[in-house]
Amino acid sequence: MKPRRFPWFSYTVIVLGGFLMVFPFLDMLASSFKGPADYNRMHYAFLPEQFLLDNYGTAFEKLKLGLLFRNSIIKSVATTVLVLLTSSLAGYALTKLRFRGRQLTFRFILATMMFPGFLFLIPNFYIMVHFPLVGGNDLFGEGGDGGMAQYRLALILPFAVSAFGIFLMRQFILTINDAYIEAARIDGASELRIFFQLILPMTVPALATLAIFEFIGSWNEFIWSLLMYTVNTELATLPVGIQQLKSHLDASMTQPLVNAAMVISTVPILLVFIFLQKYYIRGLTNTGLKE
Repeated sequence: MKPRRFPWFSYTVIVLGGFLMVFPFLDMLASSFKGPADYNRMHYAFLPEQFLLDNYGTAFEKLKLGLLFRNSIIKSVATTVLVLLTSSLAGYALTKLRFRGRQLTFRFILATMMFPGFLFLIPNFYIMVHFPLVGGNDLFGEGGDGGMAQYRLALILPFAVSAFGIFLMRQFILTINDAYIEAARIDGASELRIFFQLILPMTVPALATLAIFEFIGSWNEFIWSLLMYTVNTELATLPVGIQQLKSHLDASMTQPLVNAAMVISTVPILLVFIFLQKYYIRGLTNTGLKE
């Protein structure tokens, strides 16, 4: 096999592509230390004239970042855990259990992925507001002042099940040899014990991959959180709070605070990816299209 004559070209393309991807984040980081004078200048400058650390303290005060951060963490972590549990359980049932209508059920789940998410906004909102026996509602979901939409559970429940997560886990579990499961059944293990003690440890790469997708998607989700914000302002998440500040008229005063808040909001995403990245490629490569 002949070596490449121009390896520098590939390296140049990779470095250039990496720089183009990282530059917006670096610009946001540098802008988080800028003051109003930097935004009133006619020309663009990457670095601020004077680094201001006060933007982060002001962002915590003006945006109530403590509340926003707590809501986002609770929503993202709870949603991710529920999706991992429901997806792995459904994936196991659709691959290793024999029951009538299994293939039809799986095809129905895949069909739901074709519908855009905004189609379910109004039905889900109606369900949360008129949830029976919650938030002052009666048995028929009437008479209350917001129902389930008053509580943080409203940020979590609509996203507790993921069709993509079920598909991903099913495809990964298909690669597990049935002999392990049959041996456990012969030894008298129940299906739940087989699932939690045998299947889950073998699906860690797929679980980590799904966790990355779900945590990032839940952390950045905006429209549903904005709907819940209209019912209870205490349910605001970081994307909603940052957007509310961006609507301020004086951009020179608010933009540094917005950038500081956005830098803070990226920290959990980076940490999740750093801790789970070693499983990411394994999860994708092992999740084939075996049928």
